[in-house]
Amino acid sequence: MTDTWKEFEANEVTHSVAHHLVAIHEVGREYGGWARVSDIARWLGITRGSVSINLRNIKTRGLVIEDEHRQVKLSEEGLKIAQAIMAKKAAVKAFLRDVINVPEEQAEIDSCKVEHLISHSTGENLLRFITFLTSDNPAAREALSQFRKFEDR
Repeated sequence: MTDTWKEFEANEVTHSVAHHLVAIHEVGREYGGWARVSDIARWLGITRGSVSINLRNIKTRGLVIEDEHRQVKLSEEGLKIAQAIMAKKAAVKAFLRDVINVPEEQAEIDSCKVEHLISHSTGENLLRFITFLTSDNPAAREALSQFRKFEDR
């Protein structure tokens, strides 16, 4: 248990890098995969200078490709990481919102805080669990119903 803090160093990406990768992905969806620094900055609500500084590290790690116009696009590895982050965030948000009744806005905030901290396998397991709990399976419906009754006490 005392070595748990060391796991943070083993994460593929920091919170900032995670946000930049997702921003590049989302902005790039509108422009054939390519994103301009100004568009990334606008999407993240930060300065172009901050984006440029962060992109240096991201480029060094091979997570983005830059063209001759200084537009960036996720590399294959960057895309894989961005998609994993978005999937984990969606799973955590769904759990918070749909299972334990956290309000939408707070679920968005909290899922953003942990999206890059949980492992890929934990994210997948959480998504499977949520899918089960929100399915038409009678046992799942009963479990969720019992939780709601417990919660209302």
